[in-house]
Amino acid sequence: MSSIRVLTGITTSGTPHLGNYVGAIRPAVAASRASRVESFYFLADYHALIKIDEPARIQRSTLEIAATWIAAGLDPERVTFYRQSDVPEIPELTWFLTCVTGKGLLNRAHAYKASVDKNTAASLDPDADVTAGLFMYPVLMAADILMFNAHQVPVGRDQIQHIEMARDMAASFNHRYGEHFVLPEALIEESVATLPGLDGRKMSKSYDNTIPLFAPREQLKKLIAGIKTDSRAPGEPKDTEGSALFQIYQAFATPEETVALRQAYADGIAWGDAKQMLFERIDREIAPMRETYESLINHPDKLEAMLQAGAAKARAIATPFTAKLRHAVGLRDLRAQATQKNVKAAKAALPSFKQYRESDGQFYFKLMDAQGKLLLQSAGYASPKDAAQQINALIQNVNEQTEALIKSLQTSAPDATPQEAVAALQQLRDAKKKD
Repeated sequence: MSSIRVLTGITTSGTPHLGNYVGAIRPAVAASRASRVESFYFLADYHALIKIDEPARIQRSTLEIAATWIAAGLDPERVTFYRQSDVPEIPELTWFLTCVTGKGLLNRAHAYKASVDKNTAASLDPDADVTAGLFMYPVLMAADILMFNAHQVPVGRDQIQHIEMARDMAASFNHRYGEHFVLPEALIEESVATLPGLDGRKMSKSYDNTIPLFAPREQLKKLIAGIKTDSRAPGEPKDTEGSALFQIYQAFATPEETVALRQAYADGIAWGDAKQMLFERIDREIAPMRETYESLINHPDKLEAMLQAGAAKARAIATPFTAKLRHAVGLRDLRAQATQKNVKAAKAALPSFKQYRESDGQFYFKLMDAQGKLLLQSAGYASPKDAAQQINALIQNVNEQTEALIKSLQTSAPDATPQEAVAALQQLRDAKKKD
């Protein structure tokens, strides 16, 4: 069976904390070991430039995040682990996609709309302090995904729109220049674990309530001692519901350990003892990784070598694919002009499919003969992927198609017969075999 490509990006804009580890790093590393999965993990340092204008901070964050993922068990020999800025084909693809993406689509991006709404509410210019980087963020993200034709992109629900936009851009490019991109699917992380922070709210840098993943042992102990608890004294039963301390423990503990702490809560464990249990349980899992992390931080040359090796693996895919895309859009060697004229003339003599989206939100296709006569008009499909799959099935399985199937797909083509549509499909199939 063929493998599935899964791609994950990590923005280099901060120091990883326990919440990042439990919610993203640990499950992603586990997923990278699955069979028949080709995994791509990249440090999204171009994306970081949208939010951060401190060069040293971006460099330091890149170092810390790369070290974190390797220390957490990501195997650069098994996956493709690279830094976004080491693959120059990505910004080139960003421009190609920019040229087929409507501004209206980008106007609807959640991050941009949120900035506009905030400015409007404050009676400011709608685009005050909105950079072109923020506005174009979805195009760069689409280029990250489409460069490697990722089948799946793990995201939370707040990121689904970006995957849908990447699909729209891929479909627009494919419609203009031929089938080059896989339409990616969002792999929804329904059960992403979220940890409470020191103050009980969600652990987040914006709340300044995080516990750094690889804080030194004594600092980790001190931070855990500062987790907010209630005023119940030792001996008084305590509630696990709403307890930040219990929730963090549960994210690291085995089911048996969780049951034991739950009973200890009911028996009135002292908060100091509960915090000591939490510290010991976290440190038991983190300590071996912390040692690897600190070694990598102190030897950045090792990390740089890993990232450069990952970039070479990534570019082994990206460079020839970009050459193909450059040719598709017309960025070609002028000496090949005569040959291209012959190819264009041959293609012009063939029937062709046209895909488009109607105002009802549905996706349609039609089959035209070489003279522009309508041979087949489809009904609506929920996505461009569904329409494209039907087109490919028609071409590849034309010998198995019946006139009845053509009739079932065809909603209106009054001047054509099903036999003409079958003949056109046979021409396309034969031409594809020659290619």
